[in-house]
Amino acid sequence: MDIDINHPNYSLTKHILDNDEGETYVNPLPRAVIRPNSFLLLDGSWRFSPDPENLGIKDLWYINHDFKNEANWPGSVETHLSKSNPNGEYWKDKIVVWYEREFPLPKLSDDAKCPRSQLQLTFGACGYKTRVWLNGIPLKTIEGEWVHVGSNTSFTYELDEQVLQENNRLTVRIAATMDADTARGKQESSVYKRGGIWYQTYSGGVRSIWLETVEKNRLRSRIGVVSMIEENLVRFNFTTRIHDPGDYLIRLKVYHHKQDHHTPIATDEYPLKLKKGQREQRLVMEIPNAENWSPASPHLYRLVAQLVDENGNASEIEAKFGIRKIEARGPHIYLNNERTYLNGILYQPGVANYEEIKRHMHAMKRLGCNMVRIHIAGVDPRIYNLADKIGLLLWVEVPSPHRSTEKSRKNHKNELLKMLALMGTHPSIMIWSLYNEDWGAQDVASNLKTRQYMMDMYHYMKLAHPQFLVVDNDGWHHLSYRGRLKTDLLTVHLYTPELDRWKQLLNQLMQGQMDGVAAFPIVVGDPFFYRKQAPLLVSEWGGFGFADYGGPKDNEERASQIRLFKKELRDRSFAGDVYTQATNIEEERNGIIDFGTGELKVPDGLFNAEDQTNL
Repeated sequence: MDIDINHPNYSLTKHILDNDEGETYVNPLPRAVIRPNSFLLLDGSWRFSPDPENLGIKDLWYINHDFKNEANWPGSVETHLSKSNPNGEYWKDKIVVWYEREFPLPKLSDDAKCPRSQLQLTFGACGYKTRVWLNGIPLKTIEGEWVHVGSNTSFTYELDEQVLQENNRLTVRIAATMDADTARGKQESSVYKRGGIWYQTYSGGVRSIWLETVEKNRLRSRIGVVSMIEENLVRFNFTTRIHDPGDYLIRLKVYHHKQDHHTPIATDEYPLKLKKGQREQRLVMEIPNAENWSPASPHLYRLVAQLVDENGNASEIEAKFGIRKIEARGPHIYLNNERTYLNGILYQPGVANYEEIKRHMHAMKRLGCNMVRIHIAGVDPRIYNLADKIGLLLWVEVPSPHRSTEKSRKNHKNELLKMLALMGTHPSIMIWSLYNEDWGAQDVASNLKTRQYMMDMYHYMKLAHPQFLVVDNDGWHHLSYRGRLKTDLLTVHLYTPELDRWKQLLNQLMQGQMDGVAAFPIVVGDPFFYRKQAPLLVSEWGGFGFADYGGPKDNEERASQIRLFKKELRDRSFAGDVYTQATNIEEERNGIIDFGTGELKVPDGLFNAEDQTNL
């Protein structure tokens, strides 16, 4: 939306109608939950300055500094540095940069002026380490952090009225390093240098910043959803934030996503006595004659949740959700109690903006995929909303550290928990990977601490988030404890351009061979004997076109080879497969979708499999 934030009387703006998409609201903010209050994006031109000697805090840049450059937010530090030093290295080992801008005190609407409201500042994602000052005063996140750590999830500040002025100065310091203990996915580090499958760093203010009015006593913008489809029940997990302790009511209303009347199909109320602070609350609600969500029929519901105080004042959030159940049962995967083959593709959005991501997602649907594996990266949360809407199952992953240490495991857990808190609403998100190919867990075959951490997080996920299937370490080195896998899916990465070798490898897997098939043993720990007691997936294969993988080079030959390789998969009892990959990214030139246009380089429906169920 276009807002002249330099105008002295600009107002915060509500979500706007978008009839073309058939949505009640357009959500320009990178989050899943809609808050119907007013908001203002602070995206655009910011003053910018590198701090190569790390003197900014000592020299009080947050009080007064002459910022020499300008940079657009959102945008990566690397992009901003390239403009000031187009022929030089972006940064090496570590980088510190500062951003600053002014914004006038928003002109609040009458309904936002009451003493129960306040202004809130949210960063969609920023990092790796972020510090923020308002008018020279340091801010602390709602979670109590003076320094926010992480690069993939949002974080929020409540703005004190005593600090706000008629014209306000917002100052942001961002520090990033090549530290291999941080959660970085496939961005280069001190361990893995850029080139091949390792990419340029993408640090800094990579998603939007916005101001919004919120109630001091409210539901936070995060909802967890677990379905119990046999009983038509849905379990919601809410987070309350309370400044004024007392008696409250949570009121829930559920609508069909596109119903044309205002009468909810289900309502319920839950009285609570709430103390000051923040807490989580689980509520269970019955949805009569519930319709399940699936790729073939992505039926969504709209939830309106209100927190009502003793005087009838209400705060409100809104989210879409779907009712679905996913299980690993013997050698197969079942969606809503129906056997389902996962017909997947690997996707690495890289520096794609949301419009490009939308084109990619629709292209993957046209290919005949029912599942997309978003590979080891944090992404704009609107990708999950889109998958919910168009019917694509998602396999998501924690961006991994690059070495195995106590510090890396702490950072990994921190990133995982933050992602889970914000991603529990979506029916499309079906599988979580904790690690991939031992990255950040290179010693898993020999280090008991690494194995114990991986098992502990697997057990935590199964208890706290039963709506997901969990993979401990995708591709190889899965964990066995007394012969029991600590993963819901037995996944293998196989790369060969030779069809006869492909057949041989698939046969070996079907016969239960766990060594000598993938690059490393498929299972470590206690002895494990495969007898079809877990779904077996080839979760990476193909890569046709990448220099180190070999295989066909032109698109026609590539399509032909894909058909032949897919046929061999379907002729055996695999539970699914993931082709590598959707688009080119840096030196990985093996994409079958054009990155810019979203056009397919291979025929529509190439991945269709009429002989499999629910594709």
